[in-house]
Amino acid sequence: MPTESIQPLLALMASLAGAVLVVAFRTRPNLREACSLAAAMAQCAIVLSMIPPVLAGDTLSYTLFSFLPQVAIEFRVDALGLLFAATASSLWILTTIYSIGYMRVLEEHGQTRFYALFALALSATIGLAFAANLVTFYVFYEALTFITYGLVRHHGTDEAVAAGRKYIAYHLGTSVAFLLPAMIWTYALSGTFAFQPGGVLSPAAAATAGTTALTILYFLFLGGVGKAAIMPFHAWLPTAMVAPVPVSALLHAVAVVNAGVFCAFRVILNVFGEDLVRQLNLGVPTAAIASVTILLASFYALRLDNLKALLAYSTISQLSYMILGVALLSPRGMTGGVMHLAVHSFSKITLFFCAGAIYLATRKTNISELDGIGPRLPWTMAAFSVGALSIVGLPPTAGFLTKWYLATGSLESGHLLAFFVLLVSTLLSAAYYLRIVRRAFFTAPGTHGGSHGEERPAVEKLLERAEEAAEGETGGPDSNRARKLSRFALVPAIVTAAITLALGIYPALLLRIVGQVFR
Repeated sequence: MPTESIQPLLALMASLAGAVLVVAFRTRPNLREACSLAAAMAQCAIVLSMIPPVLAGDTLSYTLFSFLPQVAIEFRVDALGLLFAATASSLWILTTIYSIGYMRVLEEHGQTRFYALFALALSATIGLAFAANLVTFYVFYEALTFITYGLVRHHGTDEAVAAGRKYIAYHLGTSVAFLLPAMIWTYALSGTFAFQPGGVLSPAAAATAGTTALTILYFLFLGGVGKAAIMPFHAWLPTAMVAPVPVSALLHAVAVVNAGVFCAFRVILNVFGEDLVRQLNLGVPTAAIASVTILLASFYALRLDNLKALLAYSTISQLSYMILGVALLSPRGMTGGVMHLAVHSFSKITLFFCAGAIYLATRKTNISELDGIGPRLPWTMAAFSVGALSIVGLPPTAGFLTKWYLATGSLESGHLLAFFVLLVSTLLSAAYYLRIVRRAFFTAPGTHGGSHGEERPAVEKLLERAEEAAEGETGGPDSNRARKLSRFALVPAIVTAAITLALGIYPALLLRIVGQVFR
């Protein structure tokens, strides 16, 4: 039986209180940001305090209130939710520190709104991470959409407003059209909204519904997780990069995209269950969809020159790594897929921190402009190199560990095509990341020409216009103040790079938490 505990609610309330304090001290920036940082640290401490009981095999639960006998806002802390929550809450601390350096140097407007919305986004993230049922999950999933919409359109420019409209259309469109009907249909078949180990769809219910109906239900769920950026529901993500870099970090590493993948995990593990997914042979088409997304996003990233755009398409590819791993339905593959949720978060946020630091120091946003920048920004580019090597999957980074589990899991399950996809995508990611490292450290300034001119993809032109608009508001590219890189913008990247290395060298705790997911 689960242990009754108020800890999940306290974790959610910590960031909610942080949002209130941020608004209360809006006229005192130092105190406002101190409150944001204190809330982040408090939330992380509460979440980490739940690791020992969960590793001991316990689950913590708390019911906030009930609407009907089967409809309640209820929290349950298991290993999967804890992994997501621990990743998000720990990265909130570092993102808050980074935001102080980034937002102040650029003299961004609306900083109080930014910090308040960021804190509210973490409350929504914790709520869906610890959701005990589909109703609770859906409430916080949609709350996260509306909260982060305000962050995407932060600059208020025409490009930002258009990106916000696309963002809300994709997220609300997929959740209302697919996810909500799938939830109701699941309740009609099972009589419950609860997440359960092994799934809620009993053999009797499955037999009554039939194979075709259950297959349709499964793909309704998969189509409903627009936040996972599975193609063709991915276009919102590159467009949303018009937002400030800390928001990009939130989208790509702390909350939003992980929420989509997390939902897919819950559906496979706790709604359908591994046995039913295997019985219906749903792993194969899921792996196929994920593989197509991985390859297309990787190929597209090769032709991009804008650094943030490249990171966006890299994220689309990496998210499908996680779904592919779980869809393999082999112990090693599933371990690699779930583990990659945390590993990718630390690796990718390192890259975004570094991209923002490069912009702060040089106002450069294109890869073709980074020749010889390594000696000028050695710590930044060293951290970037660690994050890039982890995404590629090279030792001793944590990314190597997840790639190893995914590759051996594909062989273990007999999915040789998945192994081929992993191999090709690894080579592609090496091609587009290592060219950045080569330019930074091994190419003299001015050796290569500029950007790709008028042949650049539309997403790059959109981001360039947004960056030019931001420059116009912050003093332009020649501002001396913007040339000085704050330690607030540098140290978080070094810390996340160090954690990426540490998780690769000492993965024992991470493996224990992931192992608990499948017990």
